[in-house]
Amino acid sequence: MKIKNTEIKVVMGDITELRADAIVNAANNKLVMGGGVAGVIRKKGGQIIEDAAVKKAPIEIGAAIATTAGELAAKYVIHAVTMGMNFKTDEVKIRDACRSSLDLAVKLKISSIIFPALGCGTGRFPLLASSKIMAQEVLRHLRGQNTTLEEITFCVNNREAFEVFKKGVLGYLEYVTTKLSGGPYVTVDAIIELDQGIVIIERSNPPFGWALPGGFVDYGESLEDAIVREAKEETGLDLIQVKQFHTYSDPKRDPRFHTIGTVFTAKAKGVPRAGDDAAALRIVKLSQIEKIEFAFDHKKIISDYLKSKKG
Repeated sequence: MKIKNTEIKVVMGDITELRADAIVNAANNKLVMGGGVAGVIRKKGGQIIEDAAVKKAPIEIGAAIATTAGELAAKYVIHAVTMGMNFKTDEVKIRDACRSSLDLAVKLKISSIIFPALGCGTGRFPLLASSKIMAQEVLRHLRGQNTTLEEITFCVNNREAFEVFKKGVLGYLEYVTTKLSGGPYVTVDAIIELDQGIVIIERSNPPFGWALPGGFVDYGESLEDAIVREAKEETGLDLIQVKQFHTYSDPKRDPRFHTIGTVFTAKAKGVPRAGDDAAALRIVKLSQIEKIEFAFDHKKIISDYLKSKKG
């Protein structure tokens, strides 16, 4: 598919055999190229790649540096640091490493780059989540600046990963660029108060974490209809006494893209249960909120709500 002037592809093969200005290596912060894709890159491209990388180590997790590609067909290897020497990674590290790689590509003035499945080898991060995180960063990159990149390729080495990345990259980008249009994107969230506390859901898609029930407003849908629908889909509850609380519009409130979110307060009828896009559901007392890790700016939203109740 194409976004602006950049072609985005998902292919199955050996990343070291493909031609591009740069290939990306999912690196540790000491830039030692051990096993996995890094080991194959060193073996086929030559020890010169690791030697050049290690001279620049250690670097911050989430950062990226470029070295020679040795005997490979590429001009550069971009070492994107997704983990430390404990070999553990997460959403933020993968997101930052992907973003740093894309920004570095522009600084290098190159036109093509190939990514592996960042974090999914030694880091054992889920393939679908990694693909969506990288797709989100590609979209942010292409919409946020005049890029030099004319081709961005995702390369995986087996059929299962290929099908996952087709869905997670191409399917996701197709959905966002067609159905959700150009943004800023309109969202709604609900503070649902039950006798036991408020309802929160654990997100099953990146950004991960606990969140207020909510989601995107569909074309032709009112904010009020959207929050009733989203709450039903994610919690199984039927909202009553729905009232607008506040609208949040900070462009940095969502790590994926610019969203403008209207928050509602509500009571509800029914039995709460985790539904669409919710990995889990909890009812928590307002006094417990500070101990919970929330996605987006949802902790601030609940804090503002608490202040309004006191005020």
